[in-house]
Amino acid sequence: MSGGGWREVGPGVFQRRYDPLDVSVGAVLGPHGATIIDTRNDPAEAREIMHDVARRFGQPVVAVVNTHAHYDHTFGNQVFARAGIPIYGHYLIPRHFEQFEGPRLDLVRERPDLEPEMSWSQVELTPPTALVDSAQVVRPGGRELELLPLGPGHTDTDLAIRIPDAGVWFLGDVIEESGPPMFGSGSYPLGWPLVLESLAERIQDTEVLVPGHGAPVDRAFLVDQAGRFSALAAVLSQAHAAGATLQEIEFGQALRGYWPEEFLKEAAADAYRQLSGS
Repeated sequence: MSGGGWREVGPGVFQRRYDPLDVSVGAVLGPHGATIIDTRNDPAEAREIMHDVARRFGQPVVAVVNTHAHYDHTFGNQVFARAGIPIYGHYLIPRHFEQFEGPRLDLVRERPDLEPEMSWSQVELTPPTALVDSAQVVRPGGRELELLPLGPGHTDTDLAIRIPDAGVWFLGDVIEESGPPMFGSGSYPLGWPLVLESLAERIQDTEVLVPGHGAPVDRAFLVDQAGRFSALAAVLSQAHAAGATLQEIEFGQALRGYWPEEFLKEAAADAYRQLSGS
């Protein structure tokens, strides 16, 4: 577990950074219970969240919110669903599970040697029980949360969570602090900067942003990442329009200094598939 235990990022709002992957889990405390944001990588890790919340806050978990569909944020869902706890998430998560997480889970079960660090033998894909297809306000545990479906960016299942009385946002992997944002598994490199720009219009300079991985950041950090994504999107769009192959794309020193080569190749492949309509 990275960064110590639960850190209060706003009044009654906490982040805990768990290994593996330095993934963020949120706890929003209300008068009637805690809402958990993201459920980690497998049932054992989800049970660890339940234990940590009970020990640290002495509150029941009354709801869960998924920031997006990826395995390290949703593969613990079944633990909460079996306890009768509602799970909020983007309405496209079931489709994403079918297209991406499900096939990957099946492959690793057939070939555990491909990803031996994954303990997925007991995972049951569990989509949210409350699907969110438009902006809405919910009050689990008596605390107001704004749930805002985002456009296609990191995935087409990204959901921003704002706790207005605390001035805190949980943004999942739309932004990342402990490493450069990753592509693949349903990413949209050309739409990603638009998502960040739309968020920048809503977020106040005084508000705290919790990324999917890493330490809390501010609006300026998000704006900086938006600029990097805009530069990348411009390179990819221009290369595609010029008929360049994936191997012929010239990313430039600034982009190569920020993203590893394999990340840029994945972004290019995703963008070309989308530009070609495949």
